[in-house]
Amino acid sequence: MTYTVMDTGQTNCYNNLQEITFPSEDDEFFGQDAQYQTVVMDYQDNGDGTVTDLNTKLMWQKSVEEKVVFDDALSNAETFDLAGYTDWRLPTIKELYSLIDFNGKTGMSVEDSTPYINTDYFEFEYGDESIGERYIDAQWCSSTEYVSTTMDGDHTVFGVNFADGRIKGYSTEMLGGEEKKFFIRYVRGNTQYGINEFTDNADGTISDQTTGLMWSKNDSVTGMNWEDALAYAQQMNAENYLGYDDWRLPDAKELQSIVDYSRSPDITNSASINSVFNCTRITDEGGNDNYGFYWTSTTHLDGPDASGAVYIAFGEALGWMEVGGEYVLYDVHGAGAQRSDPKTGDASDYPHGFGPQGDVRRIENFVRLVRGGTYQELIEEPTANNLDMNTIILVAIPLCVVTIVAIVSHLKRRRE
Repeated sequence: MTYTVMDTGQTNCYNNLQEITFPSEDDEFFGQDAQYQTVVMDYQDNGDGTVTDLNTKLMWQKSVEEKVVFDDALSNAETFDLAGYTDWRLPTIKELYSLIDFNGKTGMSVEDSTPYINTDYFEFEYGDESIGERYIDAQWCSSTEYVSTTMDGDHTVFGVNFADGRIKGYSTEMLGGEEKKFFIRYVRGNTQYGINEFTDNADGTISDQTTGLMWSKNDSVTGMNWEDALAYAQQMNAENYLGYDDWRLPDAKELQSIVDYSRSPDITNSASINSVFNCTRITDEGGNDNYGFYWTSTTHLDGPDASGAVYIAFGEALGWMEVGGEYVLYDVHGAGAQRSDPKTGDASDYPHGFGPQGDVRRIENFVRLVRGGTYQELIEEPTANNLDMNTIILVAIPLCVVTIVAIVSHLKRRRE
């Protein structure tokens, strides 16, 4: 496989507000991110200013460089020389997102926050508050430009904020005409990473040959809150949906892996996903045709509790901006953004969205199920002593030709 989708790093389970013990299959909130450990992030510090991801085969710059504007981030790669290599490039958004670690936490300040990247291997800096930045102004830019525009016609590039755990489309020009500056981290190797190869199996499923994941061709059609999204996956398993009983709600990295950043509602009149998939059309908050947000199984620790979960916007990532005393609805972050919603609640409580760009909050989001890949299903919180004793290991070969199931010691429904 040329596109290894990495684990998110999330190791704890949560309800709508706080951390909980690992739920069993019959419990509420079963089937969330931490209960499916996929390909664990595995880095090697090469001792020469580079870090190799042993799974994706990507080699990364370790250090943090001074912030630069987008055009310079692209052009500087052409002359960048590190550890004797000269074939560095600005990463795509899928390459860059492979590094995100959802053990991160966004607090009220640097002191009570944890970066969304492994700082044992990668250098990291928060925004410089001494020059007027917010501490969360830690956006690393990618080479992936939005095919449409954000705000009021702004040229936009996607980036990952490793301080607050999001993908957003960022305007390359700020208010007042000054160009926005980004952190950069160059990459080299595996130029095929992030490129999908989908097969329509003509049975309601889609296989991605490059990741080994199988997806439902259709989404849930109706939106639901996060707890219900987790339960929906288990309901579909009970019904042997499309002939399978091992569907799950995808984690953040799995779902982002099928975003097609060459597509958008404005430019291709479609969701930002390959046309082999069906996406439910919606009427958005501005009364326009659009596409929805899709839940992941990943909790977003953004704020004082665990009340938010990650979603991917396959339609425009809308927000309410105040202009001349009135609120105007814009595509503020681009189709393909990763943000988060409250896990439960009433969207009408947020008539003008939330946050500095007025992110639209829907709460009742769609679901697209996934199965397969390489993962361990964890019955209880893993420790050095119980991982092998309480794990069902499933290894799915691409195209689902063969599935090897090794059931070790305890049955799935049993819990000590």
